[in-house]
Amino acid sequence: MAFHDVYLGLGANIGDRAKTLAAATDRIGELVGEVVGRSALYETEPWGFESDHMFVNYVVHCRTALSPRQVLEQTQLIERELGRRRKSVGGCYADRPIDIDILLYDDITVDEPDLKIPHPLMHERDFVMMPLNEILGR
Repeated sequence: MAFHDVYLGLGANIGDRAKTLAAATDRIGELVGEVVGRSALYETEPWGFESDHMFVNYVVHCRTALSPRQVLEQTQLIERELGRRRKSVGGCYADRPIDIDILLYDDITVDEPDLKIPHPLMHERDFVMMPLNEILGR
C-alpha cells in the first residue's frame, strides 16, 4: 500500500476553538491517516470577512493511503461532525466552528471544480504559510 504526505490547514473562530481543533485532529488520525506532525497554534484575524471572533489556525502533516478525493470527503465529514453547516461559496466567508483545507498532497496538482491542490490561496494567507513553513522546517 502506498502512503502519501498530505498537509491540512485547520482553522476555527467560534466555540471552544482549541478543543474543536484537537477533536478534528483526532478524527483526521482516525479517518484520513496517521498525523505525523503539527505546527504550533496561531491566533489570527479573520481573512476575507469582518468578524469580532479571532481564528486559531494550524497545520497538520498526515500520512494517508487515501486519494485526494477521499481526503476531501473525509475532511468534509469531520467538518460536519464538528458543527460546520455550510462551506464558503464564491469568496463569501463567515464565522465557522471548523475549517479544514487540503494544502498539499505529495507534489501533485489537482484542478477540479471542488478540489484544487495545492490550495490556490495559501500563498496569500500568512495564517497558512507561517504554520506550513514551520512544519516543513523552512
